[in-house]
Amino acid sequence: MDDKTNSVETREDINTASKFKSPRGQSKPLSTIIGGTVIAALAVGVGFQMLRATPEPVPKEQATTSLDAIDFSRPAARVNRDVITREELARECIQQFGREVLDGLISRKIIQQACSERGVYVADAEVAAEVTRISKHAGLPLDQWYKFIQSERGLTKLQYHRDVVWPLLSLKKIAGKEVEITREMLKEAYIDNYGPRVQARMIVLDDFRRAQDVAAKVSEHPEDFEDYAREYSTEPNSKSLGGRIPPIRRYSGAHKELRNAAFRMKELGSVSGLLQIGPSQYAMLQYEGRTEPVEHDIKDVQASLHSELLEREVQSLVAETFEELKKSARVDNLMTGETTSPIRQTAAVVEDESVFGGQEPVIE
Repeated sequence: MDDKTNSVETREDINTASKFKSPRGQSKPLSTIIGGTVIAALAVGVGFQMLRATPEPVPKEQATTSLDAIDFSRPAARVNRDVITREELARECIQQFGREVLDGLISRKIIQQACSERGVYVADAEVAAEVTRISKHAGLPLDQWYKFIQSERGLTKLQYHRDVVWPLLSLKKIAGKEVEITREMLKEAYIDNYGPRVQARMIVLDDFRRAQDVAAKVSEHPEDFEDYAREYSTEPNSKSLGGRIPPIRRYSGAHKELRNAAFRMKELGSVSGLLQIGPSQYAMLQYEGRTEPVEHDIKDVQASLHSELLEREVQSLVAETFEELKKSARVDNLMTGETTSPIRQTAAVVEDESVFGGQEPVIE
């Protein structure tokens, strides 16, 4: 996989719509472990599925898209002499898409309330200006950008403004702070994009005792790592490839424990220790070398790196802001019977003596 394929960050704007309108039920386990910087923003995207309105009134020329303009007494369709009422249509839509649409409406309401409490307002002109900026950053004329969004994401211009851009701008204002790009961040981004990356294979397991057993086998027969990955790994994408994963960057993408372990290894075929990379999730790596760095003068790419970092940090800020709003809101979902209550600060809980519950990994 080359640098362009791996560099998810360089397509932040093109991926913006998917962040706020992610397909329901799609899961990419490997991305969660070693994915690009879009992952931080996906937490926001899941909550914005199928939003359909802003706090602002709908313009008259777009009134046909508003429920207020729909006459529910009129039939939705006729099949010979039989009539399909709009009530039947609404009931069917609720049965098929109700939960997803309601999730979006709940998210919209959370943002609306936060905007109202803080006196935040996003004008149509601000939305239009942001879309223009995004299209320029993507290198497309505005009309072509809208066509791209329509064909690739299934969003009309109105939906894109309301479902994607308005929430983004609102949350940026609610956050109430500007993103600062430091020299150290630029240096790390340069190394990530143009420096060497570690090529490795990986085994992921979701049970500690099983992970210990597999780690012992790998320690005894590291030359069979690829076979063990195919047999034991619980990560489906890399499992089928004998544990092969995209090259690991130094400062972003992969879990920090994986990155640190990967860049400590020097000898071909060597195996990392057993690493905990999440709750009940363990991994080990086999070192297969490093990619060659791409020669660039940092001064020549500083502007593009700054732009990519800014997009990444803004998306991260937006995601964190929305998560905080959700935590502070009480939501009674009467359709599913689920209730979420505001999370309050509690006294610190004393953790176990180690992340492995008092037991240490068998390797390293």
